Amino acid sequence: MDELRLLLQRGKSTNVSTPGTLHIDGKFECHTLEDIVRAPGVKVYGRTAIPAGIYEVQLTFSPKFSPKYGGLAIPLLVAVANFLGVRIHWGNKAEDTDGCILVGDAPAVDWLGQSRVAFDRLYAKLQAAVDAGKKITIEIREAA
Repeated sequence: MDELRLLLQRGKSTNVSTPGTLHIDGKFECHTLEDIVRAPGVKVYGRTAIPAGIYEVQLTFSPKFSPKYGGLAIPLLVAVANFLGVRIHWGNKAEDTDGCILVGDAPAVDWLGQSRVAFDRLYAKLQAAVDAGKKITIEIREAA
């Protein structure tokens, strides 16, 4: 089975959020924003980024986001230890995520603008991969 590979390279966390960049098959796609990366084993509910690693991504219905976005299936990261319902979606600030990955085109400190534009572009690529029978994975790397 062919595979579409996403890579999220995290930057250094501020005291509010963690910026990053998302690449698809080695090419820059958009910027990201997550909750704070904490020490291994430390989790503050709704305010902690998921552990670095490689996860499968599936497009599934989200009771929270799908109805707001025309019924679209929203990208879900599968089998994230100690987290449930981790998705890739639109949003502007850390308060818009409970461990999820926000995407956007206009980054600023603790902020991510043009999020819906970036999500729509990313979603089209993910849906095309699914339609072509490709597996989707995301590798999340900590800041260097």
